[in-house]
Amino acid sequence: MTQPLSDHLAQHTGPDWLTAKRKQSFDLFDTLEVPHSGVEAWKYTQVVIDFGKLNPHPKREAVHDVSALPKSVQERLSSTDVGAFLVLDGPDVVYRTELPAELTEKGVIFTDLKSALEQYPDKVQQYLYSVVPAEVPDDTTIAAPGTTPSKSPDPSEGKFSAMAAALWTNGAFVYVPRGVEVALPLGSFRVMSEAGTFTATRTLVVAEENARVTFIDEQDSEDLPGTYAIGAVELVVKDGAQLRYVSIQNWGKGVTHIQRQRGDVGKDAVLNSLVVTMGGTLSRTEMQSYLRGQGSDSEMLALYFANEDQHFDHYTLQHHAAANAHSDLLYKGVSDDRSVGVFSGMIKVDLGAQKTDAYQKHRTLMLSSEAQNFSVPQLEINANDVRCSHGSTTGPVDQEQLFFLKSRGIREEQAEKMLVTAFLEDVLGRVPLQSVVKYIEGIIAKKVGAA
Repeated sequence: MTQPLSDHLAQHTGPDWLTAKRKQSFDLFDTLEVPHSGVEAWKYTQVVIDFGKLNPHPKREAVHDVSALPKSVQERLSSTDVGAFLVLDGPDVVYRTELPAELTEKGVIFTDLKSALEQYPDKVQQYLYSVVPAEVPDDTTIAAPGTTPSKSPDPSEGKFSAMAAALWTNGAFVYVPRGVEVALPLGSFRVMSEAGTFTATRTLVVAEENARVTFIDEQDSEDLPGTYAIGAVELVVKDGAQLRYVSIQNWGKGVTHIQRQRGDVGKDAVLNSLVVTMGGTLSRTEMQSYLRGQGSDSEMLALYFANEDQHFDHYTLQHHAAANAHSDLLYKGVSDDRSVGVFSGMIKVDLGAQKTDAYQKHRTLMLSSEAQNFSVPQLEINANDVRCSHGSTTGPVDQEQLFFLKSRGIREEQAEKMLVTAFLEDVLGRVPLQSVVKYIEGIIAKKVGAA
């Protein structure tokens, strides 16, 4: 048993069902090895971690004024369009704003997960671990009799999911009742401020039937050597509901980021997701959509910019389990210096999921001959009346375009920023959140030295 983490587990309190679930998850975590290159889904990414030396992020006290928050959070709050938000530093909520009264009266809940356990135990118990359990979900395609279905995931893929399930300290909880629309986005700003530690956080968003909500999940820190951010995001989208989920990862150097995000999408429901990866030294993000109901729809967007020695790995799954469902994935990345970019995406279509309409596209812009890119788009189809396509392209900056801009008096850094922004525009153009788009463009400018 990993003793320091076992001691950390013992410090968690809560209802009996949660204590049992944490213990069960930790036992699973303790039996699994760290995923290695022999595991297909982790072929190009190796996480170096000594669990015996991990220390939990220390507790932080709440502050009562925005000016006491980290400068990066202050800057974001000055231009964000969220209607209410939480700020978590490590395991603790250090600042929060309240929901507008009219939403509270309609039954909307937005709080941190620890508080939700105390105030709304039945709702949390109903949905927690329902979408991202400790175990790796068995997403084996339902295949026709006499045929061979896809191989189940390697158990070690669940090492970090089990860790997140056992040791999570806090996170965000959003619940929108049937038929309620939340006009302004809700948001969570997660920061870390102590090097050589780890945090395990959890986001749980539930949109009941015909509800509508947008949630923005942001992560940011200064440079923190030897620091780990482990996360899980559970998105429950009931029949006819619409959920837009945005994840922006901008950790400092030295942070290893590992997060599994999974959406369970009901009949005629819509899940729009955007994953933005800009920070950290190593980042592994999994985004999965389980299209459970007929007529369900999943839009999966992502953009990333890796430079210096950053290593970004994105793993996606569009799992069509019902007929007449639609999914559209567009991932675009930029690689510079000695960075490494990895994309592995799968479209799975179950037996009986007829009239599936699924698309997957990954494109990478290479700014350096030393950068590396690995792209593995995949299809597994077990229905005979579908429309599915996938593709991947990788290429360098167009030197003629760069020369043209420079010949017009634009310095090289600014010209490169313009080309990178233009390359990413078909992702940014599909995001109806202008403050988010402006923030991302600012990060891009810093990456190319044009800020």
